[in-house]
Amino acid sequence: MPHVNIKHFPAPLTEEQASELVATITEAVTRAFGCDEGVVSIALEPVSQKAWQEQVYAPEILQRRELLRKTPTY
Repeated sequence: MPHVNIKHFPAPLTEEQASELVATITEAVTRAFGCDEGVVSIALEPVSQKAWQEQVYAPEILQRRELLRKTPTY
């Protein structure tokens, strides 16, 4: 606890960029939840643009709108 799963269009992140992203998210999560960084897990999950509507937008954004803390503006 806690687990963060970031679904995104495939992006050519370097290992340095991915590490920086994970470090920044880890810091924010540990600060917000008051937990040790050792209990935080983070996944970066690329989803093709073609599959986005079916795999992410409909089931996780539209159907779970009550859980969203930030909504897309498009």
